[in-house]
Amino acid sequence: MPQDICTIQDFTGIYAEQPFMQGLRGRDGTRYIDCTDIPGTDCYCDDEAVEAIRKCLADAGITHARGIHFFDNGNYHYMSKIWTDMVQEPFSLVVFDHHPDMQEPRFGNILSCGGWVKKVVEENKFVDNVVIIGVADHLTREISAHKKVSYLRESEYKAMVKSPSGFERFLSSLSNLELPLSPNIYFSIDKDALSPDHAATNWDQGSLSLEHMKAIIEALVQGRRIIGVDICGERARDFAGDEHHSVQEADTLNDRTNRELVEFLQNF
Repeated sequence: MPQDICTIQDFTGIYAEQPFMQGLRGRDGTRYIDCTDIPGTDCYCDDEAVEAIRKCLADAGITHARGIHFFDNGNYHYMSKIWTDMVQEPFSLVVFDHHPDMQEPRFGNILSCGGWVKKVVEENKFVDNVVIIGVADHLTREISAHKKVSYLRESEYKAMVKSPSGFERFLSSLSNLELPLSPNIYFSIDKDALSPDHAATNWDQGSLSLEHMKAIIEALVQGRRIIGVDICGERARDFAGDEHHSVQEADTLNDRTNRELVEFLQNF
């Protein structure tokens, strides 16, 4: 994983509230791309917006998916489709998400935060398979099965982590996935897979801990190569606090989690 390549795509201005992210923005090797003035991007990304985003990436000199990419809250998770479109070799897509993002588009063939995985498996000739980790069980029952997509459901994780030995067995089970992973992995991390102790997002959240997320990544990359990582799942820009966090607590928590993920991922 190249340590000097990081891209921050800002759609809502939320990173201005995070000191680590502001410092990361100022580092050599970090590309900051202001997407706040691109219309047609919230949850759904229309064709004009897709082309505008691709032009922004091209203007920044980005031609590949290597490195770590941040792109705001979960409404913009469709950016993973745009980033993986740049991959030109066989790979497995490993997604941490509380939602499967395999929905049919509500109208036309529009790219959306809730259907981008489906478009990747149907349109990207290089993707071998997809594994979605931490997804809510009931959501997997609401979508059609796909031969290239498998799940490690939230209930499986929760059952295993009742004891340290249980989590070790969970990690061991990752070597026996239903669909074997490619030697090349692209990770897509939506922080809504994490519990509210580790992130404050704009969607309902799962129960993964950050330490367990990192342990799962470490287990999956043994003998493999990370070809890119993206991270989303910030709070909504108009978040006013909830039962878990005040606005300041949410920003501090997300900033710390982003820092920990960057420091961890740069070891690979």
